[in-house]
Amino acid sequence: MARDTTDTTPITARDDLVGWIAEGCKPGQSIGIENEKLPFYRDTLAPVPYDGDPATGRGGIRALLDGLAERQGWERILDDGRPIGLADDAGTGGAVSLEPGGQFELSGAPLKTVHESKAELAAHLDALKAVAEPLGIGFLALGASPKWTLAEAPVMPKGRYRIMAGYMPKVGTRGLDMMFRTCTAQANLDFSSEADMVAKLRVSLALQPIATALFANSPFKHGKPSGYLSERSHIWRDTDNARAGMMAFAFEPGMGFERYVDYALDVPLYFLKRGDRYHDVSGGSFRDLMAGRLAAMPGERATLSDWANHLGTIFPEVRLKRYLEMRGEDVGSAEMIVALGALFGGIFYDPDALQAASDLVAPWTAEMRQDLRDAVPAEGFRATIGGRTVRDLARDMLAISRHGLERRGLLDAGGRDEAQYLAPLDALVERGQTRADMLLERYHGAWNGSIDPVFAECAY
Repeated sequence: MARDTTDTTPITARDDLVGWIAEGCKPGQSIGIENEKLPFYRDTLAPVPYDGDPATGRGGIRALLDGLAERQGWERILDDGRPIGLADDAGTGGAVSLEPGGQFELSGAPLKTVHESKAELAAHLDALKAVAEPLGIGFLALGASPKWTLAEAPVMPKGRYRIMAGYMPKVGTRGLDMMFRTCTAQANLDFSSEADMVAKLRVSLALQPIATALFANSPFKHGKPSGYLSERSHIWRDTDNARAGMMAFAFEPGMGFERYVDYALDVPLYFLKRGDRYHDVSGGSFRDLMAGRLAAMPGERATLSDWANHLGTIFPEVRLKRYLEMRGEDVGSAEMIVALGALFGGIFYDPDALQAASDLVAPWTAEMRQDLRDAVPAEGFRATIGGRTVRDLARDMLAISRHGLERRGLLDAGGRDEAQYLAPLDALVERGQTRADMLLERYHGAWNGSIDPVFAECAY
């Protein structure tokens, strides 16, 4: 997220919170794709600091942002006077932001077709390369840093991240790894009503471990195999379980906007933003904020900005805001990022496909879903649920999505529908190996146990 929400409308009741989410209901069928990538200096393979490399005088993250702003005409977003993101306020609504360790994120605009998302991503990468190459900077297409330690990771000058970094070690063992070492791709999709939201949330939550396997692309840590195909997904298992996970309650009777609001109200706060300043209220209760009795800021009352920002600090495998965010996937190549939008767009935006996906996951219990979530980071396509392998289920998931995309019938200039973008996923399932499996083969084979070639073979 490049910019915090700014809406000082007071919250006077729980219904205000429910109503804010419910306003997201829309008849449209947009697809927004987000992706993060790790910058590195091509000659040294070192991470890129915010202000650059003082030893060589080379620019860093700030120079990337400034160069991209000038090239694209996007507005700089500032934190304490320093650029920490860009926003296309006069155009598509897309944005660029910084994650805590310098991960460069494109938050794509909500677009009507996957064809448009592909073009948006290509334009972003072209512009980024034009700015980065003179600085000697490249970008890794991996779900987690393969080499650097936490001590080596750069720290971005964003006030909210200082607060989060102080809080994370209190609630899990891997929170700092999540913040400074991981990169994800996300697909953001619409719901048309409360019932439609519930159906899509349940299906996508159940299918998220299958998608995690399809996109597994982070098998390394500190220069060696980590023991996981998705180190990023493994990290999330012990980051902050009060705000992450599979949300078993979403499958219980009575699920809807109100039930999600009650869940979100029980997730501790990180910060409040007043003016340009972030206030550390970590561990505090949003319920207490609504009542004016927040211990860290007595008498302060909640606004809609606080609610929107709080929802953005909840990290389940599928997140509900005014749309649904798929959050279980490692970032990968450009074609894999586009495939993510196609995969869930095909399932979400065709009634027959959504029903077929619902039927596929219906037999699974909460315990089965959690066991699969726990197994997939290490086992990938080999994990099982209900007597079936993830590889087999991925094949079914792709078939359902393909039929949905074909029925959507949205064609590119060459007359091809959006199902074409599933091809890289089809290839993985056919081969029976995740991208991470193939990287491990390279590490133990052609790379001779060195991690350095990954910076050439897995860079944008």
